[in-house]
Amino acid sequence: MIRKKILLLPFLFSILLSFFPAVSYANDQQLVYIVPIKDTVEMGLSEFINRAVETAEEKQADVIVFEMDTPGGSVDAAVSIGKIISGTSLKTVTYINQDAISAGSFIALNTDEIYMDGRGRFGAAGVIDSQGNTAGEKAQSYWLSAMRGAAEKSGKNPLYAMAMADKSIAIPELGDDEDKFLTLTAAESIEVEYSNGTVSSLDDLLKTIGMEDASVERMDESFADKVARFVTNPIIIPILLTIGALGLIFELFSSGFGIAGFVGISSLLLFFYGHLVSGLAGYESIILFVAGIVLVFLEFFIVGGIAGILGIAAIIGSVFLAGGNVYHIALSVLIAVAVSIIATILLVKVFGRKMKFFKKIVLRDSTSTEEGYVSNKTRNDLVGKTGVTMTALRPSGTVLIGDERIDVVSEGNFVGKDVKVSIVKAEGSRIVVRELTDIDLHKEDK
Repeated sequence: MIRKKILLLPFLFSILLSFFPAVSYANDQQLVYIVPIKDTVEMGLSEFINRAVETAEEKQADVIVFEMDTPGGSVDAAVSIGKIISGTSLKTVTYINQDAISAGSFIALNTDEIYMDGRGRFGAAGVIDSQGNTAGEKAQSYWLSAMRGAAEKSGKNPLYAMAMADKSIAIPELGDDEDKFLTLTAAESIEVEYSNGTVSSLDDLLKTIGMEDASVERMDESFADKVARFVTNPIIIPILLTIGALGLIFELFSSGFGIAGFVGISSLLLFFYGHLVSGLAGYESIILFVAGIVLVFLEFFIVGGIAGILGIAAIIGSVFLAGGNVYHIALSVLIAVAVSIIATILLVKVFGRKMKFFKKIVLRDSTSTEEGYVSNKTRNDLVGKTGVTMTALRPSGTVLIGDERIDVVSEGNFVGKDVKVSIVKAEGSRIVVRELTDIDLHKEDK
């Protein structure tokens, strides 16, 4: 009996505890997330930054440190990253180690604090096109406004941000003349209050911001992130699309599916994979691409050309849908199409190649007489014989040769009834006659 009561004690104790409020003990250790911003800024990086910020928010981090060393990149990607960073409630810090150039400077201006390595450079944010020239007025105006807004939002003098993006704004006291984008050193950045301090390392930064005892987690890019960043690079996109188009073109000139087709399809799949991982493309673009391929294939079996036109339109539409930036995608598609047309002309005109693919689905054999095919027996035995027209020839009619009635045609002229004619040609069922003149009849009587 006593033993049973002893066994009941833990149960009763647990019931008693249930009446007291639960007490949770928070982890007092602070948490810092280190997120690298390296190399070229493109849309693949934007998706990585978005995922990193979301992870830091879920983990309730105290600070996100963006370790930056970038020569710049896409304006669209920079604006997207700027919105992500400025939209979080967490404290954000940029550690420029060693460059925050062009798009990088805009991203840095969207963080709460900026610290620089002693060798750091900050600025040179002019918008440059693919040829290395200054972009158009609209693009310049948009980017200038974005730089000014980022500086004002972070409480910095917007004049220096605008000088970074506009050559016409000179800052003589910093040695910045006209026709030159402003680039700040670490010391100059402190002087104009664009930098909160100069640090020698990441550990030095953490100590400076009071996070030397914090738990540090570093979020590095995965292999998929690196592939997505590479594929979404504005320089790589036209190369991938061109390789994809050339691969499919060369495959049409090959017998069977080979390396060219594999490389072409792989390039296109890589294009869609990278844009899918980077968040630019959805599954709808891939479905549209597959539907386009199916329609092009059906064109080989359906007469009319509508399926082929719709298929090509679907493929191009899927590329635009996945690409994000319409201008860059349009330029990339034009490059791929131009190179493909030139390659096709060279293969056909210069190298004399023929599309072997079409031989499997297009009938090229002819049922010619030389090959032994005839639709009717040719009456060559009638050539040279004479007969009498049983009906008038207008120009066809009937002629009696011996005891045989034969359907004939004249050489084009009218021939009356009961007129003597001579057979001059026999082509299958077509027998041609000519009216005999008096001279011909005289010769025949002799």
